[in-house]
Amino acid sequence: MTTYVEVHAAGLIPHLHDPGFFAAVSSIIGYADRVVLAFSDAQERLKWTEAMRLSGFEAEIVFDLGGFEPLALSRWNNSTTLLISRGPLTLAERLAKRVFDLVITLPLFVAVAPIIAAVALLVKLDSPGPAFFVQERVGRNNRSYRCFKLRTMRSEATDATGGESTSRTDRRITRVGRFLRRTSIDELPQLFNVLIGNMSLVGPRPHALGSRAEGALFWELVPDYWSRHAVKPGLTGLAQIRGLRGATHSRRDIEARVASDLEYINNWSLWMDVKVLLLTVRVLIHRNAH
Repeated sequence: MTTYVEVHAAGLIPHLHDPGFFAAVSSIIGYADRVVLAFSDAQERLKWTEAMRLSGFEAEIVFDLGGFEPLALSRWNNSTTLLISRGPLTLAERLAKRVFDLVITLPLFVAVAPIIAAVALLVKLDSPGPAFFVQERVGRNNRSYRCFKLRTMRSEATDATGGESTSRTDRRITRVGRFLRRTSIDELPQLFNVLIGNMSLVGPRPHALGSRAEGALFWELVPDYWSRHAVKPGLTGLAQIRGLRGATHSRRDIEARVASDLEYINNWSLWMDVKVLLLTVRVLIHRNAH
């Protein structure tokens, strides 16, 4: 049974040098299983905190944080702190994921390097301009990084900001580029991003800051958008093996992808990374790839 005591109505005012005060407190809460204090006034809260300590009762105090719920209490120097967020992966888990990435990526990069070189030559022969397309993307903890791809569009028509989604029939795409997009070969240079540590084999696919759907920036459409950057972006992810690939035209498109990204982050395991990699092969020639 819960009993509420309005201390002002009960005439209980903390007098820390008055034995009668402590006797009155004991008579009211002496047999309580749990004592919870709630005061809006900071000075009154401090006095009752000290009174509970001197009384020898185990007590808790309610802090009004404006609807915000902390995860835990902690200590820093001589101050009490409220833990408001924590990364989804522990240091040990991040190290395990990094080792997993390197064990697979190092030999794979060596194996596909000749393919990347040959395709880069085809890109140069097919249309004037550089063989590689480098774009700023949003990475872990919302830090930007340079993401590498084989160029698939005409050099003068490339979109550095990512503001215009690419469709399957996009006229900016070159002949070689259309094949590269359909097979995802244009993404192979991102193995280098994995090697240098700003990407992972599996994770949310990286977006450019200017990416839009329905004319609005992605984070304007999805409140939890920034949370998808709690881990490194990946070459492939849970959204991709579910067929959520290609152009992002509508709010529903980006909402579905972010939902899959957050599901991956919240349920991460090395086994999940293995499963995603194995299933990725099945969607490399997906009809939505372009």
